[in-house]
Amino acid sequence: MYLSLRDRPARSEAASPEEARAVRAAKRGRVSSVVITLGVVSLLTDISSESVAAVLPLYLTTALGLSTLAYGFVDGLMQGASALVRIAGGWAADKGDHPKWVAVVGYGLSAITRGVLLVASSFGAVVAIVAVDRIGKGIRTAPRDAMITASSDPRTLGRSFGVHRTLDTIGAALGPLLAFVVLWAIPDGYQTVFVISFGCAVIGLAALVLLVPDLRPRRAAWLTQHRSREARKLPKCKGCSCDIPGLEPAGRPFSWTFLTEPGLRRIFVMAGVLALLTVGDGFIYLSLQSRDGFATQWFPLLYVGTNVAYMALAIPVGRLADRVGRARVFVWGHAALVAAYVCAGVATGSAATTVAALLLLGLFYAATDGVLAALVGRRAAPNVRASAIGTAQTVVAVARMASSALFGLLWYTVGRGPAILTVAVLLACAVPVAWYVVRGLDAPVPEPVDAAADR
Repeated sequence: MYLSLRDRPARSEAASPEEARAVRAAKRGRVSSVVITLGVVSLLTDISSESVAAVLPLYLTTALGLSTLAYGFVDGLMQGASALVRIAGGWAADKGDHPKWVAVVGYGLSAITRGVLLVASSFGAVVAIVAVDRIGKGIRTAPRDAMITASSDPRTLGRSFGVHRTLDTIGAALGPLLAFVVLWAIPDGYQTVFVISFGCAVIGLAALVLLVPDLRPRRAAWLTQHRSREARKLPKCKGCSCDIPGLEPAGRPFSWTFLTEPGLRRIFVMAGVLALLTVGDGFIYLSLQSRDGFATQWFPLLYVGTNVAYMALAIPVGRLADRVGRARVFVWGHAALVAAYVCAGVATGSAATTVAALLLLGLFYAATDGVLAALVGRRAAPNVRASAIGTAQTVVAVARMASSALFGLLWYTVGRGPAILTVAVLLACAVPVAWYVVRGLDAPVPEPVDAAADR
């Protein structure tokens, strides 16, 4: 059965204290402590990852002397190396009903790469490290978002993701800011940035292991379903484990049939098409730098500007998505990306157009990142929620990987301005079509019934 927190009893002998606290917080309309704790973990991890990402374009194109075509390959790898493992991470979380420990594996892999980065110096080594780091990100993302969904009230799910993404983005802003301070004090201080990155990754991993409870969405769904039957004085279900002493309930088994659900398929198609027209942020920042003459040590501040805008807008936009519809907000968030492309692609610019590009890029992420996870998580049943979220994220990651590689070639062929403006025109044409495709997806979702329980 598809279940909401507000339908669950506040206390139960089978529920953990952490689960009971999450339920009580949701009933009072508060954001769950699980969401806050996961947000702190993401904050620390993003300080680690974004401090490296902020210097990577310059490190590759300046320190290693590579072309934008080579950077396009690396950026595509950063976007897409996690693609297939996102589904695997979601599947493992759903299958074992322990999303926390799957997320621990992902965060642990990323922490290891930060340590190895301290001794890597060649292009091949950097590529391998980026690939492993992105695999870790792919493993952890869907289980983490499934835990956020499971511990939140469905009526305010967009706000919960907004709170998490706000904390996440504080780290994403602090990371580039730290990189800027380091490069300002030490012009060639890449190794210092890598040391800071490693330390933050280890602290974030420790916080996840020690502070985040082991939520089990399938078990919670099973408990609520059977308590509901007992409250209505219905007979016990057949073909279930509830009558076997000592056997822990697991809920409905995992199944890939969610891929045939029409609403989810429409979401996957729409998200993939729009992602094909979403180029990597690094290209936008390189365009702004080459046009406006940003010095090398100021370059990380472009990342800070985008992340500050995202941080400020994530909660308001999440609340807006709860009110007017998550699919609608996700699609029209790409209109902000079109405007950001225009600001970055014009031949001449000013400080105003640069700031506008960063604000619009932050608005785009506020309207799409957590909103997509909330949209998919609300439509998917608990036994396949992490896999459905992982599938949506995989579709986006694969499409963006292809987009970055192709855009690097387009920039190399026709130049900065024409390449960005071409993508802007194509995306402007795709947004109304995507809006037509997702019509009706914001309507209330019927709760699927567990057939075994109703026999």
